[in-house]
Amino acid sequence: MKISREQVAENRTRILDAAARLFRERGFEGVTVAQIMNAASLTHGAFYGHFTSKDDLIAQACAHVLTPPGGDPHPQRMADFAAQYLSAAHRDDPGCACLFSTLGTEAVRAGDDVRHAMTESVRRQLEKFSQSAPGQTAEERRRAAVGSWSAMIGALMLARLVDDAELSDRLLADTLAWLEAGK
Repeated sequence: MKISREQVAENRTRILDAAARLFRERGFEGVTVAQIMNAASLTHGAFYGHFTSKDDLIAQACAHVLTPPGGDPHPQRMADFAAQYLSAAHRDDPGCACLFSTLGTEAVRAGDDVRHAMTESVRRQLEKFSQSAPGQTAEERRRAAVGSWSAMIGALMLARLVDDAELSDRLLADTLAWLEAGK
């Protein structure tokens, strides 16, 4: 039975959504194609109608997350973004969380397509943050954007890493307070 183009597109989106969530939860190597297809409620055989390999899926899933249709759903102002980013809800839901904080260390060793998609996303995000970052000049605002976003990613990674709930909460709260103070 032939399926419609709309169904093909819907299936592809389901695969990309499932892959992106599972990769963020378990890492690129921590999930199999069969698990992704099961999560998308599709057969393993359907995978090859959409992707040439798992590496192809990794690259396309990252690009899918980093360039959402309809634009970025996150607040434009860096301060608003930081309040959402450095929250317990964001920390505790890696499957829907920031790709940089969940897969950044793995993406360093990923293929060129993944690295390129992430590089372009970094450029867009820093440009957006630079518009609302503190500073008198464009250069000062860019530096503040780089430092602030780097602190957010690092704090979130550390908050997930530690096995002490109080310390985890403190890492998020202190980083947010530091950012709000304009340091």
